[in-house]
Amino acid sequence: MVPIKTIIVGLAATASRISGVIAGICILAVALSVSYEVVLRSLFNSPTEWVNEISVYLVLISAFLGFAPALASGKHINVDLLTSKLSPQLNRSLKAICSMIGLVFSLVFLVTSTEMTLNSYELGLLSTSTLRVPLYLPQLAMPVGFFILSLQFVANLLDPDAVEAAKEGH
Repeated sequence: MVPIKTIIVGLAATASRISGVIAGICILAVALSVSYEVVLRSLFNSPTEWVNEISVYLVLISAFLGFAPALASGKHINVDLLTSKLSPQLNRSLKAICSMIGLVFSLVFLVTSTEMTLNSYELGLLSTSTLRVPLYLPQLAMPVGFFILSLQFVANLLDPDAVEAAKEGH
């Protein structure tokens, strides 16, 4: 029987990898759509109506889906001026405390963003642009991203050495 720790750590790693790939695809789509807009606007004097709105949605989606992969690889903002002077045991304890605090914040944002997304869905809220995008669609990135981030914080608490190995490229 596989230990629950192994399952959670593996699930978090897989979810973080998938969300990172999706975030990267979103950024690529932004680059392509903005390039398309530039070509149409400058060469043909024919701007689009949809590029700006879609680009904003894609950037936000990539940000929310990029939180967990950044955490998994140890790429979040880190201030090591003080921590570099602490003992390894104290550093480990501090990282665990930070992961617990991060987990609490992630869970709060998970709940509130889920409520917001459900409200948008139930009320049938649409964007005010000509695209009339149902707002719950881009908003879904928030609860999904915070769920994966919460899962990654739990994985970091269960296997703190995995982040260090990821930082070192192992």
